[in-house]
Amino acid sequence: MNVLQRRLQETADELVRSGAERGLQIAVYRHGEQVADVVAGLADPATGRPVTPGTPFHAFSAGKGLTAALVHVLAERGALDYDLPIAEVWPEFGAHGKGAATLRHAMTHATGVPGLPAGLTPADLCDWQRMCAVIADARPWWEPGTGSGYHSYTFGYIVGEVVRRVTGVPVARAFAEEVAGPLKVANELFLGVPRAELGRLARLEDAPEYAEQPATPTREEPEAPSREEPGAASGLGDPAAFVVAPRGVRPGAAFANRADVLSAAIPAAGQFTARAAARMYAALLAPVDGVRLISANRLRELSTPIVDDVDQVFGNRAVLSNGYAIGRLGTDPADTPTVFGWAGSGGSYACADTATGVAFAITKNRLAPDFSTAQRVGDVVAEAL
Repeated sequence: MNVLQRRLQETADELVRSGAERGLQIAVYRHGEQVADVVAGLADPATGRPVTPGTPFHAFSAGKGLTAALVHVLAERGALDYDLPIAEVWPEFGAHGKGAATLRHAMTHATGVPGLPAGLTPADLCDWQRMCAVIADARPWWEPGTGSGYHSYTFGYIVGEVVRRVTGVPVARAFAEEVAGPLKVANELFLGVPRAELGRLARLEDAPEYAEQPATPTREEPEAPSREEPGAASGLGDPAAFVVAPRGVRPGAAFANRADVLSAAIPAAGQFTARAAARMYAALLAPVDGVRLISANRLRELSTPIVDDVDQVFGNRAVLSNGYAIGRLGTDPADTPTVFGWAGSGGSYACADTATGVAFAITKNRLAPDFSTAQRVGDVVAEAL
């Protein structure tokens, strides 16, 4: 057992023993080689099923990193252009002044469409055509390209629909064929888990302080529509009340343990094992068992900041590359400017560092309101490597 593996195992065991975590995985790659693969605790407390290295976890928005990787892989072989106007392949999206929005805007949360109807349900979220219709006819909160604000759910549908319209392949299948398959982790890295595989997943639970979080801030659409929006026609509630994360689909265990949610393509989220996510990020940096997903030149798109501004939705500082957050979780991006990745509600996280050649991921099933576990793991990895 190497020093990093030992230190991470000790950390994971202590987190479970203390009650801070129920079950978790940590995996680390360096220069294309796996150097740590740690598990601890239970995947399902009700049955006593333990976490194994092959246990997938629903990782919420950490799945955005998977969807972004697919875009870069497709761009690498010339199938996608970052500056493609979305309405060129999806004409309906150009409604209400969104015609200038590009794929790059979508990748940097800058299309101005972060909200969804307040009455949205989990069943609605699983209906791809309905979601795309609602988003296409939404009025932007700001002019596309003039600001960036977190597109919690809409990121996945916008990017995913562009992928579908350009390639003719649904986003979940495209990801399996273009990313997970070549890396030989198609059974551990998902944008929607096949129903037959759902029994393998870790069961999520809310930490008390996570369940007590206040509702996600609401933002009314500017200039209430003068006609009935798709939201009202679809039974999604008041079309003038669009929110970043409607109450019925806010991240939480009850929502994310649903079979329909886990098996649907909701590509702002994803399901994976830590070792599969770390492997994917590693293959963005360098060859992994002979497979490199993108070129060194392409890597600059993932690791170079193109947004450094106040998030138009939440008011925090956002430093983004083309598809990823810059800076290791819990650090100032200026201190870790070579790190890119994405975190998920509840505490899962995956990232890569172009300076050190390190990629790591952490998955966990006890949903917390902060990222203290991921930050602690990141510190251990940074100190060791």
